[in-house]
Amino acid sequence: MTFTAPLTLPGLALDPLWYRRAVFYEVMVRSFVDSNGDGAGDLQGLISKLDYLQWLGIDALWIPPIFDSPLRDGGYDISDYHNILPDFGTIDDFRELVTKAHERNMRIVIDLPLNHTSDQHPWFQASRADPEGPYGDFYVWSDTDEKYPNVRIIFTDYEESNWTFDAERRQFYWHRFFSHQPDLNFENPAVHEAVFDVIRFWMDLGVDGFRLDAIPYLYESEEGSGESEPETHEFIRVLRRMMDTEYPGRVMIAEANQWPAEVVEYFGTEEDPECHMAFDFPVMPRIFYSLRSQSAAELNRVLSETTETPEGAGWGVFLRNHDELTLEMVSEEYRQAMYGWYAYDPRMRVNIGIRRRLAPLLDNSRAELELAHALLFSLPGSPFLYYGDEIGMGDNIWLPDRDASRTPMQWTPDRNAGFSTADPGKLFLPVVQSLVYNYSLVNVESQLAQSRSLLHWVRNVIHVRKAHPAFGLGGVRVLETDHESVLAFVREYAGSGTQFGDAPERVLCVFSFAHNPVSARIRLDGDNGQPLWDLFGGGAFPSVRDDGVLELTLATQSFYWLHLGDRRG
Repeated sequence: MTFTAPLTLPGLALDPLWYRRAVFYEVMVRSFVDSNGDGAGDLQGLISKLDYLQWLGIDALWIPPIFDSPLRDGGYDISDYHNILPDFGTIDDFRELVTKAHERNMRIVIDLPLNHTSDQHPWFQASRADPEGPYGDFYVWSDTDEKYPNVRIIFTDYEESNWTFDAERRQFYWHRFFSHQPDLNFENPAVHEAVFDVIRFWMDLGVDGFRLDAIPYLYESEEGSGESEPETHEFIRVLRRMMDTEYPGRVMIAEANQWPAEVVEYFGTEEDPECHMAFDFPVMPRIFYSLRSQSAAELNRVLSETTETPEGAGWGVFLRNHDELTLEMVSEEYRQAMYGWYAYDPRMRVNIGIRRRLAPLLDNSRAELELAHALLFSLPGSPFLYYGDEIGMGDNIWLPDRDASRTPMQWTPDRNAGFSTADPGKLFLPVVQSLVYNYSLVNVESQLAQSRSLLHWVRNVIHVRKAHPAFGLGGVRVLETDHESVLAFVREYAGSGTQFGDAPERVLCVFSFAHNPVSARIRLDGDNGQPLWDLFGGGAFPSVRDDGVLELTLATQSFYWLHLGDRRG
């Protein structure tokens, strides 16, 4: 398969707010392409598909951990921060990936778990063997398992305590996640220096940023909840100052599964900035709730909340990723409704969430897939796609834990879905062979051949979004509608006046979650009499009435992106 993409201007450092305009793509290296026939994806395989990702319109790749690891938690259990897992390739392979991505005007963001390591890491092995040695205080040790009583257990399906007894050291060690992932002791300045050395190592290799995995949990205290302690924010501020001084233009992305009013603290202030970006977790489950409840009220409420963010800070929005669809940010009633709609089989659940891919969650409904993506690409923040969702890949709930949605990418209808030349039994996970999502039906090659496929549709929406700076850089104004199933907001951008030539722009986005056609009135006070133009085809729509009301008819589970005001150009 060959792909041609439009030429782009060279020079990645030209745009200091690149991350706010970018479309991100999460690619799990182990699941993407196997270049050497050993049954697992690798860096050379990813390099071979950069043309496809450029054609799709991807600006930045988010790569989950590729460090040396026992792989007991998908690579988030790191045994060596300075080396790549041999299954994936070498440091030279990674350098080549960075170089070839940059040649295509694409950036590389890597996952960096700093809260914990694997219990196989040399730091932990030294810490347990020699309490008085240089690594003795690198982890959180205690003679009792009764400290930090206010800290909740996150992995409720797997762990009964945040403490585990170590038979060699004869003490308990602290872990917020799996017991084989001991937490680093950030009270120790030597840990700070070791972490900074790791960050500098990867920045020097050319990466454009990193996702701070589980960042709220760095510090714990007897009185606190072990989440977002003041010392955690102070550490991030110091880290940001180092990044801005030594590696300007690189970004830090916070993974903090909390309410926006709390997550916004990870942006810091104008004077003391912290992260450039943070994931918006509460919006995501409410998209799925709206699709089944046919009510836009919850999304309307969350989007209407005002959170003051420093200049340049941006949100990351997503539909699915490598983890479960978390339901921590919803009430118990809400959670049970979500389980009933989307996880009726207990095998579909894990921890406090749902371990399914996007297409199976939405029963493979093309209308819902389009509506969900249209929301994703128009919400305030940079969209993060999960590999395979652009073709509607399925999952395998018979696989353990989160592996259900981490199966090999489906490239062709050939053996192993074109993922690998290995014997099928040698694959690290089997390809999806279910009736609806079988790789012989759902794959990149077949969708490239169909002009109306989901793949072509997603690519088109990405390129329309990229042509309108209001989506990446603009604010949001939620509008009043007279129909409970209809959500409407305006993305507004005043224009930058920079060398990019961005002009002022307003885009009206309207979404219907109703399961039948509806008519709705939308209040656009201040835009009385303004004309409207469709962003996709350029067709004229009825203007806003003189009383500031717009009347629209929407098909079942459909949307509009409309330019508000006189046509540009």
